Amino acid sequence: MFQLLRGFVLPAAACEGNRDGDSRYANLFRKLDLNEDGRVDIAELQTGLRAMGIPLGKEAEEKIFKAGDTNQDGQLDFEEFMQYLKEHEKKMKLAFKSLDKNNDGKIEASEVVQSLKILGINISEKQAEKILQSIDADGTMTVDWNEWRDHFMFNPAADIEEIIRYWKHSTVHGSKSNKMNIASGFKQMLKEGGVRSLWRGNGVNVVKIAPETAIKFWAYEQYKKILTRDDGKLGTVERFVSGSLAGATAQTSIYPMEVLKTRLAVGKTGQYSGMFDCAKKILKREGPKAFYKGYIPNILGIIPYAGIDLAVYELLKSTWLEHYASSSANPGVFVLLGCGTVSSTCGQLASYPLALIRTRMQAQASVEGAPQLNMVDLFQRIVATEGLRGLYRGIAPNFMKVLPAVSISYVVYEKMKQNLGIA
Repeated sequence: MFQLLRGFVLPAAACEGNRDGDSRYANLFRKLDLNEDGRVDIAELQTGLRAMGIPLGKEAEEKIFKAGDTNQDGQLDFEEFMQYLKEHEKKMKLAFKSLDKNNDGKIEASEVVQSLKILGINISEKQAEKILQSIDADGTMTVDWNEWRDHFMFNPAADIEEIIRYWKHSTVHGSKSNKMNIASGFKQMLKEGGVRSLWRGNGVNVVKIAPETAIKFWAYEQYKKILTRDDGKLGTVERFVSGSLAGATAQTSIYPMEVLKTRLAVGKTGQYSGMFDCAKKILKREGPKAFYKGYIPNILGIIPYAGIDLAVYELLKSTWLEHYASSSANPGVFVLLGCGTVSSTCGQLASYPLALIRTRMQAQASVEGAPQLNMVDLFQRIVATEGLRGLYRGIAPNFMKVLPAVSISYVVYEKMKQNLGIA
């Protein structure tokens, strides 16, 4: 990403230190001044940085803008822009020197390990090399001042502690999770929090799932009644729409608990004493809006998921009854389990990328110093760093969890309908 800044925004001579700094700043300013009026507002800054491949997130971009807008007129002129970058470069120079322990003008992996250890963070040399790879533009596995400056040009970190905090969460932890499989995931969870960590967040999940499922099935029956044709028939399209609306209704009703479940699951051992403590800390630190973090991708995902899931389930069940049930309208437990498994699989495949983005949006807010990306920026970053396969990362354990749960819920749903005399 920042190699793009070096090659696309900064001219080669500037990257090598042969041009005056003001020329570098002028080139950058022209890239951001989209309407060429000599001023850059917050919208131009955000759009320009995304065009350069640097989606910092709204919070970081606003922090940069606020720091640079010294006269508080809501715009950055070239003098303000240049002054901000000069001051920021001074801070980054101090950070660079604090890492360059042997004063040779280059940062090496061993120096990163040493610096983080001083601050109480222990990482391996391999993890330090991962950090350097994200900054190293020429492939030398060391970082000189020019590479360091270009990489942190638009990172709002003000000192080495903030930079290391950013590394700790976005690079070191990211590299671990990117290569994690189911077995290593279990191993890491057991090591970090013992057996109890495997059920972290399950309490709120149980509290959430009962009303969510009840509302979904109740709403589905109500929407089906509304959309039933005059001849009493209900087609696949009507079932899909009913399922989509039912899923959206249920998710909107319980969404704050979805956020709590994710925060508890990704939190460290001892970070929260329970569901209410988690809710209290989120409310105090981030405000009420935090309880709907990731709501838009969640709704965009639940519409195809719930629609496909419920529609395919009823289509498969009715098809089986039509062709194989001669004496009974009861398909049996195993048929219902099979229909639920297939329908849930279809729904998951269609909606998983949005569910992944929702979960990452919920989780990133709990990471101190990490950029808070919106749905579009997060999607772009996943595709850029992990490829299209990254949008389906974690789908295997998700299938292992969801398929039996959803299938069983359909069996219970059908049995309860029979017992309650609901057609």
